[in-house]
Amino acid sequence: MRLKDKVAIVTGGGSGIGRAIATAFVREGARVAICGRDSKKIHAAGAEVGAGCLTIPADVSRSENIDNLVEATLARFQRIDILVNNAGVLFAGTAESLSEEQWDQTFDINVRSMWLMARAVLPHLRAAGGGAIINIGSVLSTLGARNRVAYAASKHAVLGLTRAMAVDHAAEKIRVNCICPGIVETEMVAAFAMDEATRKQRLSWHPAGRFGQPEDVAGLAAYLASDESSWVTGGAFPVDGGYSTI
Repeated sequence: MRLKDKVAIVTGGGSGIGRAIATAFVREGARVAICGRDSKKIHAAGAEVGAGCLTIPADVSRSENIDNLVEATLARFQRIDILVNNAGVLFAGTAESLSEEQWDQTFDINVRSMWLMARAVLPHLRAAGGGAIINIGSVLSTLGARNRVAYAASKHAVLGLTRAMAVDHAAEKIRVNCICPGIVETEMVAAFAMDEATRKQRLSWHPAGRFGQPEDVAGLAAYLASDESSWVTGGAFPVDGGYSTI
């Protein structure tokens, strides 16, 4: 029960990594608010996460939705201790093939939403005497990849945002860290169909010999949200089966 009496918001909590993190947090004693744009999906996820989970349909690229999300969380739980910025999108493409709309949507959801969420939650972390912000980056926060120009650029920005905020708020006992997953088997990844040859190639990028599961990320998130990591801030933590080492 490492998170007993803590309150967390997890964005993009309707599936994949976000849902796994919310489940781990509840198991560790936290009360959790999850949000996502698809109301049916977010309510179904809340039922899976179980008691202690509040579900709030919200588009975190919109300030008014974020205000409603924070207000609803406070009305239900009276405090906020943890923010997990997990919501994200991925459009395949190069600098030439991506549309302006795809580029803008990538940065609105992958980067701008993290800033907006942090800005809304920081006063409440401060009021709680400190807290934790966990931004979900990617192995592409530090590396490049073919056909991922907008996604890689946005995830590099996530790491920069993480490190700058860590410096700004360390004295307030607010820790800011970034988790950098490799290829994790989620709905977002499943949308990019892989034939047998492509799957074999991408598996070869992970020395551990498998793709990640959402639960592989959730365990680290629970640690970074807990008081066990009270001297850990500004970090970039690969959870990638060795992807970033080769």
